[in-house]
Amino acid sequence: MEDVENQQNLDELWKHVCILFPILCHENQDQNRQDCPSDELSIMQSIVGQGQEAIVEQLVLNEIETQLRRDIVPTFWRHFSDDEIKIHGLEGFKGAVDSLYDSLSTIVPFLQTLELLRQTAQSERQVYGQLSLMETFKVMVRASLHSQLPLDYQAITEDFYRVAFKVFCNSENKEIDQNESAEDIVQCAGCCHEIEFCQCQTIIEAFHDINGKLQELDLLERLAGDVLTTMIHRRIENHVQETCKGSFDVSHIGSLEVWLDTVVMGWLSRIYSSGSFGFRESENKETHSTVETLSKMKQTLRHFLYETYTRTRIDQLFNIIIEYPDSEPAVEDLRICLLKTDLRQHLTQKLQRALETRLLHPGVNTPDILTAYVAAIRALRTLDPSGVLLDTVTQPVRQYLRWRDDTVRCVVTSLTEEGPSELAEELSRGEALQLDDLTPSEEDTKNWETWNPDPVDADPSKTSQSRRTSDIISMLVNVYGSKDLFVNEYRTLLADRLLSSLNYNTDKEIRYLELLKLRFGESQLHYCEVMLKDIYDSKRINTHLHSDTNFNLDNQEFAITAMILSAQFWPHFNKETLELPEFVQEHLNTYTKAFETLKGNRTLSWKPQLGSVNLDIELKDRKINLTVSPIHATIIWHFQSKNQWTIEELSQIMHAPATLVRRKITYWQSQGLLHEIGPDSFELVEESGPRVKGHIPSEIVCDDEETESAMASAQEQREEELQVFWSYIVGMLTNLDSMPLERILQMLKMFALQGPTTIEVGLQELRHFLDRKVAEEKLLFYGGVYRLPKS
Repeated sequence: MEDVENQQNLDELWKHVCILFPILCHENQDQNRQDCPSDELSIMQSIVGQGQEAIVEQLVLNEIETQLRRDIVPTFWRHFSDDEIKIHGLEGFKGAVDSLYDSLSTIVPFLQTLELLRQTAQSERQVYGQLSLMETFKVMVRASLHSQLPLDYQAITEDFYRVAFKVFCNSENKEIDQNESAEDIVQCAGCCHEIEFCQCQTIIEAFHDINGKLQELDLLERLAGDVLTTMIHRRIENHVQETCKGSFDVSHIGSLEVWLDTVVMGWLSRIYSSGSFGFRESENKETHSTVETLSKMKQTLRHFLYETYTRTRIDQLFNIIIEYPDSEPAVEDLRICLLKTDLRQHLTQKLQRALETRLLHPGVNTPDILTAYVAAIRALRTLDPSGVLLDTVTQPVRQYLRWRDDTVRCVVTSLTEEGPSELAEELSRGEALQLDDLTPSEEDTKNWETWNPDPVDADPSKTSQSRRTSDIISMLVNVYGSKDLFVNEYRTLLADRLLSSLNYNTDKEIRYLELLKLRFGESQLHYCEVMLKDIYDSKRINTHLHSDTNFNLDNQEFAITAMILSAQFWPHFNKETLELPEFVQEHLNTYTKAFETLKGNRTLSWKPQLGSVNLDIELKDRKINLTVSPIHATIIWHFQSKNQWTIEELSQIMHAPATLVRRKITYWQSQGLLHEIGPDSFELVEESGPRVKGHIPSEIVCDDEETESAMASAQEQREEELQVFWSYIVGMLTNLDSMPLERILQMLKMFALQGPTTIEVGLQELRHFLDRKVAEEKLLFYGGVYRLPKS
């Protein structure tokens, strides 16, 4: 009897539960909540009184989950697989969200009743710590949605938000669009429909409605988060590319931040701030959560903006460097962004590849490479004051410049040229050359409070002082690690300039020398001071010799002025030879005797191939006055004795190489005084009338006098320096019979390489020198040792 009574009580309780939760009775699940009895509280108290509230709650939740997985979720995802809806993505996405929202809304009353049941049980038994039913329901919805997630659902979602974002951007620019004539606007820039059928307002309303519903269900981030992130990233990348395309003289980081805060974050705020809070338990709680979500997204998107802008500028960095200092705003932007991103390694690798591809190849002239290198020094100093980036990135440039033969001459020429030159401006600053890394600079002493340690990617084998120096000339000298090369090259260049000057004016050269002495020191440039003094003394001696009537120089057939040089202080001259006409040589002898009379125990050794000659040439129909080199004057003077000469005849009478005569004679062809009547045979043109066609070459390459140096080449000078060792080597081999290469070098360092004018020589260079002596049969090499040949 007791069991029957319990069963009746349970049946009665089940009827009350079904009345309270029609979802549990499949035949009555469509019953409206208005049909529920008014004594809900008594039914709940009855359920709680029998301790069945947990079972009822679990049954209701299980039934809700069953309906979600069986009916509601499949219906929602079916919208995304319908081909008709895919074509109309906007309406399809809205229909899917509306259907899901309406279906889930029918379940909310049961959740509210369950919540009342739970509150009744808590008030009687004081049960705490249970998860909110609404949160449990949302977890069930998300789990059900993700368990049946189709592969192509993002297509419709992305299409909807793409159109909505386009409409939003168009509404932000509405004021600008209103300034345009209505006749010019045929299609709406937002929805892409004709103006008469604009759907922007409908799209905006649907946008707010859909976002509100998804936000209430906590599905916005999970359903559309990836789509929104991908689309916003793509929009940021496109906007950065459009904003920064080829523009380096304006800072863009500020305007990009404003654009992100107003346009992108404004759009996201509209997305996350929509909704009527129908599915939310606390409006204040959800509002705080939305603000926190937007704040985190803003930080993430701002970092992505910095990274995108930095990568864009890194791709353009080679052009930015070339245009520096006009591109300084772009460099400053990049410096700020590098502090906020981790792209230093990417910048180093990218810029190194750009330099090697676009700069370090034989097609680029050395002056252009030096110009780019100087610009890189200035730009990278601004970008990274520690000098680590500069030291790392430009290492291939320094190696390549060391390999080029004309690097030193180009640097020295740029230092002392009159036109606008960055190196000349740097030289005029008058700072001392910084080659000693251990010597503290004045700048470091002044700015000790702002000192920062080197970055972690700095080379520990190099001191901070060597990287932080801002002296461009010091960095160029450090390419070779020695001042001697630059001083010697300047000495050669100075000699060319002084010998090409006809007025003894050395004011400009003295100014450059004083500036260079501040950089390289007085001892290094002592020879150059003597060279300038020789020019000054030459002017004084010439004036004295010509003014003294005892020497009778002014009564000669033509006047001679000379540059009297101290042979041991000047660079080596080239080894061209020239036999001057006899009457010219007599005038030179007269000048020599006058000089010997003046100086007593000193004499002159003339360099006939150097200098200049002023000629008056009289022909049948014209007179010409020219200033040419001695070899040019000698060539044309010989045509005074006869009208036709061959190259071989001129070479023999002038004691000059035939190739040199052939090259120099083209000058007179270009002047129209000589023409070639046969192979290497020339005739004087007395009259400037019509010439026989075929006798004159169609193109004459005129010899450029300014490109030729009176000094010997670096290779020739080095060969003469090495010849100093030859007497030592002969003496050693005479006494010791035979010696290996290493022993010869050791002996030379002990005896020949000591003194004030030390000449450095390495093992490899000495081997090449001795091998040339073997080829000339002046040495024998056998068994790894050198010996003198037996006479």
